[in-house]
Amino acid sequence: MKKTVKFLALVLAIATVLSLAACGSDKKVVTIATNAEFPPFEYFEGEKMVGAEIDMAYALAEKMGVEIEITHIDFDAALTGAATGKYDMAISGITATDDRRKNMNFSDAYYKASQAIIVTADSDITTAADLADGKIVSCQEGTTGEQYLLDNDYMIQSFKTGSEAITALVAGKVDAVVIDDAVAKALSAEQNGKTKVLDEAMTKEEYAIAIKLGNDEFTAEVNEAIAALKADGSLKEIFAKYDLVID
Repeated sequence: MKKTVKFLALVLAIATVLSLAACGSDKKVVTIATNAEFPPFEYFEGEKMVGAEIDMAYALAEKMGVEIEITHIDFDAALTGAATGKYDMAISGITATDDRRKNMNFSDAYYKASQAIIVTADSDITTAADLADGKIVSCQEGTTGEQYLLDNDYMIQSFKTGSEAITALVAGKVDAVVIDDAVAKALSAEQNGKTKVLDEAMTKEEYAIAIKLGNDEFTAEVNEAIAALKADGSLKEIFAKYDLVID
């Protein structure tokens, strides 16, 4: 009799584990593309991906009742991946421009940014106007900073990452770097006083999540989650952890 009771207990235990596993597997997995070369929004600490937008992604997942899988790739590839549906979304300091809206959906905006200018500490460049005098400006490929410089006929040198762009500045290969303001401050702070960020901003823009064009139902779900994070103060708290201010 005792053997029968033990056997039944074992069967029930196995059934419970399998039931829990089945429940867990039913949870939708949302794939996210990012370029983790964009501190303080997304970057690596050792092998761990961290940053304001990484924390935000996990908070959004909790609100949406999904699991997430984040992949680090080039910025251009992240945008293309979201546009084609290879990834459910792209989160990487992405500005929702009119041109980009032709190829992908965007969530509601969640952060206001601007393009800032980094120069060497002893540079004679003090304003954006000084960049027009034959100066070479570095930037990150595929960004709104790069597009702004191209549209306004600046001499530019583009790099895959902001880190490469500022390395070129410190090495004397370019005269300035144009990149998102919070990123500019983070990158410049790593240069031990060799660089500085000018007070003047070149542009004003807003970050949003990129999603495949026409995926309106999913976009609405993301917007609902963003609204919930704003309403309960979570989003503000997440960004404040990285010294980022949300109005």
